[in-house]
Amino acid sequence: TAAVVFLHGLGDTGHGWSDAMAMLAKGLPHVKFVLPTAASMPVTLNMGMRMPAWYDIKSLARVNGDNADGIDASRDRVMAIIEKEVAGGIPLSRIVLGGFSQGAALSLFSGYQSKTVLGGIISMSGYLP
Repeated sequence: TAAVVFLHGLGDTGHGWSDAMAMLAKGLPHVKFVLPTAASMPVTLNMGMRMPAWYDIKSLARVNGDNADGIDASRDRVMAIIEKEVAGGIPLSRIVLGGFSQGAALSLFSGYQSKTVLGGIISMSGYLP
């Protein structure tokens, strides 16, 4: 067994990736795909419009701790999801964390700050905040 925890991009949902992951799952029957959805919050960059977001983005300037309100809470949520998979019997070495866009950024951020070593990190159109 193995698990992929995949994080969607800004304004999307876990369900938005379910078809793509279902296609992958056909060839990987031993892999569990976990597709969480971020909470809806006002995003400053998008004129305060509420949307699913892993953290607020204030501007397109370098995204860092000063420009990513809520990223620590989202990292903690992701790590709790991983801990749940470990408690269910999947070793850390068989868990991959990945995402697209903002989800990719959170994956890199979470993996970089983690005290544990995962099986891998996938970053699709991401950056390290």
